Amino acid sequence: MLLGSSEPLAAAYDLALVDLDGVVYLGPEPVPHASDGLSAARARGMDVVFVTNNASREPGTVADQLRSLGVAAEQDEVLTSAQTAVALLGDVVGLGAAVLVVGGPGLVTAVREAGYRMVASADDRPDAVIQGFGPDVSWHDLAEASYAVHRGARYVVTNRDLTQPKERGIAPGNGTLVAAVVTTTGVEPISAGKPEPAMFQHAARSRGATRPLVIGDRLDTDLGGARAAGFDGLLVLTGVCTARDAVLAPLPQRPQYVGADLRSLLEAHPAPKRDGDGWWVCRGAAARVRDGGIDLSGDGMERVDVVRAACAAAWSVDGSDGALDPSRVPDL
Repeated sequence: MLLGSSEPLAAAYDLALVDLDGVVYLGPEPVPHASDGLSAARARGMDVVFVTNNASREPGTVADQLRSLGVAAEQDEVLTSAQTAVALLGDVVGLGAAVLVVGGPGLVTAVREAGYRMVASADDRPDAVIQGFGPDVSWHDLAEASYAVHRGARYVVTNRDLTQPKERGIAPGNGTLVAAVVTTTGVEPISAGKPEPAMFQHAARSRGATRPLVIGDRLDTDLGGARAAGFDGLLVLTGVCTARDAVLAPLPQRPQYVGADLRSLLEAHPAPKRDGDGWWVCRGAAARVRDGGIDLSGDGMERVDVVRAACAAAWSVDGSDGALDPSRVPDL
């Protein structure tokens, strides 16, 4: 169920683990209100770490971009899946092992700085293949990875996101490229990125957080990863997942909070309450499931409160005889 907080989330939680794509920026463009929301959250004492599945760039480069968009960020406040993947690499091969790297500069730098010997071909008999997103990854790169994995190299990937939001729409993500190698070899990789919990747990430990909050725009990675890590999660409706997606979210991906954007860190979050006749009420909005569809009611309803009430109503009948028919859920 959705939780309630009588105080702003920035006061209730000590660390924000913030996704980037779809939360802070969309391609080269900032998400509206992201900078102001984060600045105000910091002013209330909330620490911030930017946690991204994008492994193509180095943390310093990411921090530079954030500052260019007006978002305060230091290099040590950026944790990428490349850094986490390299840490996992140490669990399967020894330092100094030969590694074939498929990905962008961020992954190359992380592998080099960790002390591995990088090779360029499967013919160099790498001990492991590590793969992350890079816009210049080619068929040749995927073929070399496949040859090496076929020959017994251990396979580690930064993440398995099938898509990523861009300013022009939704584009293929690293998971789409990983799928080509998996299809070719039949080998499932070890994955560092969300929804695996490793990045979130690493970030929380590094900041000494006692009550972290994961903030993301994707149910499958951000919110699924939050639940895997045992942390609460806030879904913001600025990226990939829509209000309708939230209503239909399966249990392992459901957020504890829903907000329009990062300004929701500065707000109290009312918990929907059950009323008569199956209605779930959130301030001026109400929703219920009836005959497989969703009824909405209320005067002057705030959009986010409508979503909160609809989520509560839909989740309350999950698996019951009155379960929701997805085809009858509106876009909200």
